[in-house]
Amino acid sequence: MSTPEERMREMGIELPDLVPPVASYVPTARTGSLVYTAGQVPMVKGKLGATGKVGAEISPEEAARQAGICALNAIAALKAEVGDLSRVVRIVKVVGFVASAPDFYGQPQVVNGASDLLAEVFGDAGKHARSAVGVAVLPHDVPVEVELIAEVQ
Repeated sequence: MSTPEERMREMGIELPDLVPPVASYVPTARTGSLVYTAGQVPMVKGKLGATGKVGAEISPEEAARQAGICALNAIAALKAEVGDLSRVVRIVKVVGFVASAPDFYGQPQVVNGASDLLAEVFGDAGKHARSAVGVAVLPHDVPVEVELIAEVQ
């Protein structure tokens, strides 16, 4: 079986640099065998990938793509904490926040963009419990934010 890093290379995915905190928090917090990531926004090379509300300015398909970017940033934070992604035993939980237009109800499909990427990168260890939450607004007017909890060895 290939490692998560090898699977990402096979998929043509480059792991981004760790997104530095933009407020008073740390990228990860570890307690025992669990690593919690801070909420990750769709930042690519220091720039926001998209802004706006899903179902208004942002399509659900684009928002799902942005959720994948958030998950990739969470993986980068996880790697910075543990060094080698092969140390990830399981992605335990994902929470996705979707800045939603008042009549948008497809939050689960948007957060699938993160969940699907995690399953591709980590295989069965990437399958997780999840919450997909619609919110009025997110920091910097991003359409989606993703955080995760991982069990590591």
